[in-house]
Amino acid sequence: MEILVARTLVHPADLGASLAFYRDRLGLAVAREFGEGEQRGVVFHTGGGLLEVVGGPSPAGEGPAGDRPEDDAAADAGSGRPPVALWFQVRDLAATVATLERSGVELVRSPRLEPWGLLEAWIADPDGLRIHLVEVPDTHPLRRDTRNLGATDAPARASDVP
Repeated sequence: MEILVARTLVHPADLGASLAFYRDRLGLAVAREFGEGEQRGVVFHTGGGLLEVVGGPSPAGEGPAGDRPEDDAAADAGSGRPPVALWFQVRDLAATVATLERSGVELVRSPRLEPWGLLEAWIADPDGLRIHLVEVPDTHPLRRDTRNLGATDAPARASDVP
């Protein structure tokens, strides 16, 4: 399988509220817009990926049992949250959180250093879809070129890797 482009699709309960959240509060740039009214869709840039927020019904009921979105939701029953989360890497978590709070976005969880070495805070969209805001510290292995470990003591930034 060859994947040319990937995007996450979100079918919100309130299209207008979700579009305003992603466009105005998070400040995501629009890649493309299509459709009208309740079938309207907007595709946002999210770093190296795309997020499509689209109106109309979600594709429930398609596919065999166990392959339908409602089956996934049932498997996650009792958690009180959707079975999907978004992960957005940011350059400066503290500055990002401060900007979001000024624009009225509430934190679900305050920034903290996770046991796996990433700085994370959580927010949620109007439907409760959890969004992880992540900063990768300079010393984290994600910032190292593991092809040459031991060759140098200095970590290579991802931008330095060919």
